Amino acid sequence: MMRRPWGSGPLARALLVLATTGAPIPLAGQVPIQDNSFLIEEAYNQERGVVQHISTLEHAGAGIWEYAFTQEWSLGGIRHQLGYTLPLLDAGAGSGIGDVGINYRMQIAGNPDASLLVAPRLTLLLPTGREARGRGTGGAGVQLNLPVTVVATPQLVTHWNAGATLVPSAAAPSGTSATTTSFNLGAGVVWLLKPSVNLLLEGVWASDAEAIADGSSARSASAWVSPGIRWAFDAGSVQVVPGVAYVIGVGPSRGDESFFLYLSFEHSFSK
Repeated sequence: MMRRPWGSGPLARALLVLATTGAPIPLAGQVPIQDNSFLIEEAYNQERGVVQHISTLEHAGAGIWEYAFTQEWSLGGIRHQLGYTLPLLDAGAGSGIGDVGINYRMQIAGNPDASLLVAPRLTLLLPTGREARGRGTGGAGVQLNLPVTVVATPQLVTHWNAGATLVPSAAAPSGTSATTTSFNLGAGVVWLLKPSVNLLLEGVWASDAEAIADGSSARSASAWVSPGIRWAFDAGSVQVVPGVAYVIGVGPSRGDESFFLYLSFEHSFSK
């Protein structure tokens, strides 16, 4: 599944990706957790008749925080998936909505039982956030992300991401605009300590461009590693997955840290 797209401020651009472990063999009759990585996007689309509701909250202190709500819908099977992401954040200049993402994913390789899966995502970024408050880019954009999932063993799953974001007319402080192109890479490892309890280690890197004048942009890099844990339980026919992680800045982001909370509800909407 997909996570929040990069593109509504420095913190959001570094940490807006979503997703899942692989499809390891169930242990002791339990179904392993799926669709629930934090910073990394996995390559599993929703199965037929399934919808997922995802909430994430990241808090970096000093009044800087970001909440995002994502819904992911199967379109007749795992081949096609449609979703949206609604971010609310405060980057230090007041809280409000960020840039909304409309997401489409196609499963081009693999299925829930495969050891290799590929599911590229295309996102339309709407300029709903205020650029002057650090909550958006000030222009519509598109993002392409390529998630690849590799099931190494029944207890160990890896995810790999590479993507780019293009904003043809990002707003500059002077009231002019510039074309910006940002890039992201990421990797994650999930260890199934138990089918319902997983440990995660994720890392992301981003090279972001920001409009600074008419036709001109400035580039900055960020990098993060994040250990985390997730667990699952059933509430009737709904699978509930809470999770928590600590996000640690490395390299160009050294000294920055944040606390990350995750909550997912997944259920059928048709038979």
